[in-house]
Amino acid sequence: MTRGIFEDGRDAPLADAGERVLHIGRDRPIRISAGHRLLHHDGKCSRPHGHNYEVSVRVVGELTAEGWVVDKGTVTDVIAEWDHMFLLERGDPLVEAFEAAGDADATVVLDAPPTAEVMSVVLERKLLDALSGNVTDVSVEVSETSELCGGGV
Repeated sequence: MTRGIFEDGRDAPLADAGERVLHIGRDRPIRISAGHRLLHHDGKCSRPHGHNYEVSVRVVGELTAEGWVVDKGTVTDVIAEWDHMFLLERGDPLVEAFEAAGDADATVVLDAPPTAEVMSVVLERKLLDALSGNVTDVSVEVSETSELCGGGV
């Protein structure tokens, strides 16, 4: 049985703690810089441009033997994979242009338009794959600007 110490010094089993919530970036979001474009958009977002995205994550799960739901470093490592990358939708001619320029490793190719909403879904799935089996839920919010934030309900 996994054991931990309460503040008053008594030993207590962590297995009885139930599901816990870990918030990462709630008050000070994780920041990444990335480029994108919305290929099928009629406005200015169809042009290549970039944002300083802010990402916050909520993870639900049982406590591990280490006393946490997840290691924050694992979460930030997954998000950092997109820092200074160019996010494109599969089929965008820019994917081939990056490849021809020798910069294919600077792209993240998604199966849907790289909107804040899609980014949040993809990051949630990547995090669920990367995190241990004690995690039951992950939700991600991606702020593209101070006026636009996409995430789960």
